[in-house]
Amino acid sequence: MRDLRLSPHLSIVQPVDARPAAKPSLYSRVFFRFIDWLRQRIAQASLVGDKPIFQNSQFPWLATLEAQAPAIRAELTGLLAERSKLPAFHEISPDVGMITSDDQWKTFVFMGYGLRSDRNLARCPATAQALQGIPGIRTAFFSILEAGKRIPLHTGPYNGVLRLHLGLVIPDPPERCWIEVGGERYSWREGKAVVFDDLYPHQVHNDTDGLRAVLFVDFERPCRAPVKWLNRLVLMAAPFTDEIRRGKVNHDAWEKGYYRQK
Repeated sequence: MRDLRLSPHLSIVQPVDARPAAKPSLYSRVFFRFIDWLRQRIAQASLVGDKPIFQNSQFPWLATLEAQAPAIRAELTGLLAERSKLPAFHEISPDVGMITSDDQWKTFVFMGYGLRSDRNLARCPATAQALQGIPGIRTAFFSILEAGKRIPLHTGPYNGVLRLHLGLVIPDPPERCWIEVGGERYSWREGKAVVFDDLYPHQVHNDTDGLRAVLFVDFERPCRAPVKWLNRLVLMAAPFTDEIRRGKVNHDAWEKGYYRQK
């Protein structure tokens, strides 16, 4: 079993932005200490096991999501035509600045831990409908990597959610565009989903001349009680942490400017 003693919001790469971070609030310090204690218990109580990449058959609703991929991709295509106006991921989520600070990883956010973009959801109605079929959904956005973009090895903060990527635009050759989680490598395929645990160290390479885009989703990990209830408590409390509150402020500011130009 992996070592879960890592700091709850520690990347295993050095920050690319060396500016000192603001001192976290007491609430955030207590919150992250609690999830540090809880992570091992979640791994033990998981109803789908504890591994880097999961079998799609463990999530029966995935087939319905994959069937909606063409409609989701059609909505994404309209956004890609103006992707220079979309925010870089680290401009929304400051913690992402630990692993990347260029404009080669773009995002278009639908929801995330208390954030809900009704304007973005209205712009992509087929995607919004597809998201309603994902049990326990917590975050959802389009994740867009430019040609040649690499995301270095890092870890996520918490295993109480699992991560899903639905391949939408995958460049050739596919074997040069991949994610590696806990030493297991997966090359995205258009219209196909993959589910993984981002608490395992993972990295991404788009070593092609084309753009890669996926629907990126975090959803509640199925667990046995009472850990299930503790996990839900954490997910309800997360929006009040400094990190997520900053992300919401950043997104609201971007959204206001973006739609003002429409």
